[in-house]
Amino acid sequence: MGRAHRTHEDAIVTEHNPDRIVLWPGYFNSKLSRKQGRRVAKKASVADPTLDGLALAARNVGLSKMKREADTPHPKRPSAKEGRLWISKRDAELSLGFSGKEQVMQAIGGKWRLSVKELKAQEKAAKKSGPKAGDKRGRAQRKQVKAKGSKKKKQKWRV
Repeated sequence: MGRAHRTHEDAIVTEHNPDRIVLWPGYFNSKLSRKQGRRVAKKASVADPTLDGLALAARNVGLSKMKREADTPHPKRPSAKEGRLWISKRDAELSLGFSGKEQVMQAIGGKWRLSVKELKAQEKAAKKSGPKAGDKRGRAQRKQVKAKGSKKKKQKWRV
């Protein structure tokens, strides 16, 4: 009684396919516990994972055959439309050397976390170095605004 009627299209996409691995961004969410759905170690997870970030990390690891499905909710988290990424097992075997889901997730998660750390370090260094020499907008935000009329006029004293 609690199940909704599934269409034929849903059955085709979600049916078990032994040639593919499905990855959800929630598997890599460092804010979730293992019980809540995180599937990788904390050192291989990121805060606020997205489907685009997951696809980019998978591509950086060396995977090329993948399919993105945006706005697809995870069965245990139906309110969050996080999307999912389908990966070819054969491509994982050829590019990574292993085809197990857990091993693929750990490899992607490790690479993803490393790239997020590097991005944060670059942003911190850019912020610390200040605006570039030709960046008038950035320099203008640092200048102090002088109030109008702050220059005192010389008064001539008449005796």
